[in-house]
Amino acid sequence: MTLASPPLPPAAIGWLQDIGVTDADGLRRRGVVLAFLQLKSRGHTATRKLLFALEAACRGIHWNQLSADDKARLLQELAEHPPVIAPPPDADIARYLAQALDLAAQAAALDEIPVGAVVVRNGEIIGRGYNQPISRRDPSAHAEILALRDAAATLGNYRLDGCDLYVTLEPCLMCSGAIMHARIARVIYGAADAKTGAAGSVLDAFANSRLNHHAAVFGGRMADDCAQPLTAFFQQRRQKG
Repeated sequence: MTLASPPLPPAAIGWLQDIGVTDADGLRRRGVVLAFLQLKSRGHTATRKLLFALEAACRGIHWNQLSADDKARLLQELAEHPPVIAPPPDADIARYLAQALDLAAQAAALDEIPVGAVVVRNGEIIGRGYNQPISRRDPSAHAEILALRDAAATLGNYRLDGCDLYVTLEPCLMCSGAIMHARIARVIYGAADAKTGAAGSVLDAFANSRLNHHAAVFGGRMADDCAQPLTAFFQQRRQKG
């Protein structure tokens, strides 16, 4: 079912298209509250009336037909939803993930799983890291942890408010915990990790509303580029037996 006005304002249909939502099925899959917050994060006028209109569009009714219970449920979901922040510009994502891929190559040179990460603040890289648990004999020496440590040393503070973390592979549970503890604002990762990914693949630590800080997560960026070194690494390992 296509999106129409009413119940949606004409401008909102264009806003939804900009975030990849083109019909009612797509809106249901995205989730009304998440779509609402994504529009708000992009600076669009997002009132409670728009939230109700989005729900109505999913159902094919006018928003005035929603019950008081429907509206109360939506407002409760909105209150409990983790904050949503707009993603960085595509040019920034390409630039910083390319830097992280260069670091991943350094991990591969040490026969470590090739994952690299950078921490960015105000357009400047302030932390770098790549996988080194084997060479450092340290199970915590993942790319993200080392990049966070480097950034914290640069700022003289373990709290990295306003910083973004770019990493070539979806963070594991350990790294996700450290990211949240550091108060990272946004996480941008490349390849998904179907075995240990804690940003949506196996579980989503960042969506747990009981935790007191939530980084906005943008996954699957330059996914093929970021997956290629990992695929090559594991192919070589299998060939070696």
